[in-house]
Amino acid sequence: MGAYILRRLLLIVPVLFGIMVINFALVQFVPGGPIEQIIANMQGQGDVLQGVTGGQQDAGVTSDVTSGLTGTTYVGSRGLPPEFIAQLEAQFGFDKPPLERFLLMIGNYLRLDFGESYFRSISVVDLVLEKMPVSISLGLWSTLIAYLVSIPLGIRKAMKDGSRFDTWTSALIIVAYAIPGFLFAILLLVLFAGGSYWQWFPIRGLTSDNWESFGPLHKIADYFWHIALPVLASTIASFATLTLLTKNSFLDEIKKQYVMTARAKGLTETRVLYGHVFRNAMLIVVAGFPAVFVSVFFGGSLIIETIFSLDGLGRLAYESAVGRDYPVVFGTLFMFSLIGLVVNLISDLMYVWIDPRIDFGSRG
Repeated sequence: MGAYILRRLLLIVPVLFGIMVINFALVQFVPGGPIEQIIANMQGQGDVLQGVTGGQQDAGVTSDVTSGLTGTTYVGSRGLPPEFIAQLEAQFGFDKPPLERFLLMIGNYLRLDFGESYFRSISVVDLVLEKMPVSISLGLWSTLIAYLVSIPLGIRKAMKDGSRFDTWTSALIIVAYAIPGFLFAILLLVLFAGGSYWQWFPIRGLTSDNWESFGPLHKIADYFWHIALPVLASTIASFATLTLLTKNSFLDEIKKQYVMTARAKGLTETRVLYGHVFRNAMLIVVAGFPAVFVSVFFGGSLIIETIFSLDGLGRLAYESAVGRDYPVVFGTLFMFSLIGLVVNLISDLMYVWIDPRIDFGSRG
């Protein structure tokens, strides 16, 4: 097993390098870039992000970026002098060939130096940490609720296979799966967040403005009050897959010979179910928990975050890609790809921990 873990850890290096190479190469063919963004701003033409989302980038973007440049003034429709554009390219490092820029970037990443955002005057790590509470809240609670509801429901459906309960619950979860998350989020806002009916929940942020003045219990209640609707909207579609996976896993195990043998020995149905079937049937479901959590956590939901005015990693990734904020794009890509590869290894190890009969190390 130790040799298998070592092979997987060594494999992370070329896989991660390949991900970075492919994405860096693709970016070279994408029209526009941070230099074009700044030129458009200074010429009063707006920016790419504003054109797509109707919003604006952080205040003082142009002044922050050009603060280190000397002898620069706004020249409007007359255009910008070539000397100024050359200064911008040198400041951003675009005066170097792509291969040299890529190697410098990888060298910095190996030292855990992910650089600073072009447009926000903040390091990439600090920016990710700033957005992380929103993504942790949505990812953690959505995953836990999905597992806490789907596993008991899937077991019950397996025990009542073919019954009216099984038919009706299957219909409900399939309908829930078919509803787009953003549409369900809008419905929740209209019904419960000051739309046309009741105003029971807030519509923005993780906490109230005066959250710091609350007592401990009040802080906890306020936090769950704010995340109730976003978590429900992001969880609704995940019930179907997990519930049906649990049901099918149990049905496969119930039909096996060892279950009939256990019943023939006089064991109760509960003992058979939870003493023998449960561990084998839950292997796939439980072992996949880390990967599910990370996919929800890092994938983020741009639409859910936008509808509920939450500033998380989903919006950060979208705004950085549209705004050509390359340090944020590649820094977060490197960090999240590395974490994803490690989580895949943890998922394999969980298979072995749950069922010792599985031995990845014995594979040729």
